[in-house]
Amino acid sequence: MAWVEEFEITIPNDTAEGQRVQERIVAKLEELDFPERDVFGVRLALEEALVNAIKHGNGMDEEKTVQIGCWISDDRVRIEIEDEGPGFDPGDVPDPTLDENLERPCGRGLMLIRSFMSRCEYVGRGNKVILEKERAPATTEKTGS
Repeated sequence: MAWVEEFEITIPNDTAEGQRVQERIVAKLEELDFPERDVFGVRLALEEALVNAIKHGNGMDEEKTVQIGCWISDDRVRIEIEDEGPGFDPGDVPDPTLDENLERPCGRGLMLIRSFMSRCEYVGRGNKVILEKERAPATTEKTGS
């Protein structure tokens, strides 16, 4: 697979820095004419994953950093995000759709990430996430003549 854009960057543990990387990735997907729904999903999942790394993983510690790797081809995007935190087991996060968890704020971000991405995998001790989104097939719309 030929990557048309790839980069690896280490950012300070700051949500504004995460936002800049997010915008860079989204702009490239738009430039490659990824479907609007795919771009929306990647933007949302990426924002959730970055906030999780900065706030939960690194605990808002200004001394820590977040490593981001991004590879974009004409039909897929792969993003790796790694924080310096202790990690976690995603299986321990309560299911936000269960009645007893509807009022609890935790778990919604993971649910959104999983629903919008083609692949979401936590590796190692759980402080690194791999996100992949495959381009949705083009739809052909018939128009009357």
